Amino acid sequence: MSVAERGPAVARTVSLPVPARRPLPSPAKAVVVIAPLPLTIALGLWGIRRKNTMWGDESVTYQLAHRDLSQIWLTAQHVDLVHALYYAVMHEIFGLFGGGLLTLRLPSVLAMSVAASGVGLLALRLAGPRAGLLAGLVFPLLPQVQKYAQEGRSYAMVCALVTWATYALVVSVPHRTWWRWAVYGSTMLLACLLHEFAVLALVAHGVTLVVSRVPRPVLRAWSVTAAGVVAGLLPLAICSAGQSGQVSWIGGPVRLRYFLVVAVVGVACARASLGVRGPVRLSVLAVPILVLPGLLLLIASLVKPLFVDRYVLYSNIGIALLLGAWMDYFHQRQRSSRSAWIAAVAVLAALVPPSLSLRTPQSRSNDVTAIGATVRKEGRPGDGLLYLSGQHRILTAANPEDTRFLTDLALAQDPVSSNTLAGVELPAQDIAARMLEFDRIVAVRTAGAHSPTNPQEEAKTNTLRRHFHEYGTTHVNGARVTVYVRDHDPSPRADPGSNSPGESGGVMR
Repeated sequence: MSVAERGPAVARTVSLPVPARRPLPSPAKAVVVIAPLPLTIALGLWGIRRKNTMWGDESVTYQLAHRDLSQIWLTAQHVDLVHALYYAVMHEIFGLFGGGLLTLRLPSVLAMSVAASGVGLLALRLAGPRAGLLAGLVFPLLPQVQKYAQEGRSYAMVCALVTWATYALVVSVPHRTWWRWAVYGSTMLLACLLHEFAVLALVAHGVTLVVSRVPRPVLRAWSVTAAGVVAGLLPLAICSAGQSGQVSWIGGPVRLRYFLVVAVVGVACARASLGVRGPVRLSVLAVPILVLPGLLLLIASLVKPLFVDRYVLYSNIGIALLLGAWMDYFHQRQRSSRSAWIAAVAVLAALVPPSLSLRTPQSRSNDVTAIGATVRKEGRPGDGLLYLSGQHRILTAANPEDTRFLTDLALAQDPVSSNTLAGVELPAQDIAARMLEFDRIVAVRTAGAHSPTNPQEEAKTNTLRRHFHEYGTTHVNGARVTVYVRDHDPSPRADPGSNSPGESGGVMR
């Protein structure tokens, strides 16, 4: 056949593969992520200064974060190693934004806002958009969340990291890609390095996967990831075990009632058919993370008291998920929404008193601002200053001006140069000798606490008892400030800055 006789060639179109586009976030997803943010930030900023007061643990953060990174590391060799990473983070934040009270607390507000969005996304994935929105809005309303969103400590950051690690876990179960498990593991490890007890969330996650009967490859992947998290945490856990004396103040469970109440409410909510989407049910995820971390701390407390509510702050993720999903379940089964609205208004009204209370200085176990101000008021220039015990020196360290004109009678080396929290004290005999050089001594002790038994503390109390008499005591939140006068001067002239018995500038109790 000649070329002329051939028919026209049929042109073939070869279609190149079009890169797959990631689906854009749905409007519901965007609302669930964004809606909790302004509510959490607004609640966090409301009364964040607490009348410009600070409590003891925040004072430690404030002091250590103002030290150099090398000093933070050296101090952590003696005390607070479990919080060393947090202090380093806050040191950098102070360097960028200044070391004021707002800078101390704003990172916790922002961290809790991120956690609220994560809670909403979790509920969205497990129970639908409305449950996601409700859970995300319930979370910042919880009293414990409101409290620690306004504290310069690591607990809000840990809560945020555990929240998003939990979300990464839920997403990893159906996809099984290695990088998702890497995200989950690294997020959990960072949470554990900020606070060791975040590792208890890892246990809750394992129980969730076992109860959900996920495929063996998923369990294997989680086990490998969990082992990596534990291995990464192990050096810190071993080194910090030598500083376990720091939690010797825990005589029994601290604020156990809140944990018990939310656990009971959460388990009651879980009895409804909540969130049946995907391989992991919402109740199977939420109940373990709500109950197990606190329960494990309570069991450990049979050997050594360890339960403090803030150590398992992230358990609030569970109650928020359960309440959000339960409200969605209730709404779906009610023909009239009047009951739901009445219940919502009643709950919000009930939250007002605790929300107001949390923003007062009295809501914390002590107030170092008031303690320092009382020391300044009661002391005269040249008076001696005594801490019973020496570790309570941190109660006035946030503002050095409060003790500027007083002489610290027991101090041999200050906290910064000694790379400690409370400094190094003189030998017992030297403390007693210095005390006898002064006619007036201002003594600071925490309320309800007994001085530890050691030679220095015995020298302080014995010398006060034998050579001084109590002239006046001012009770402030978390401490007592007492003025002692030498016995050879039984009726000293009270100046305007001192208290005679019954005329304390503080509250006499």
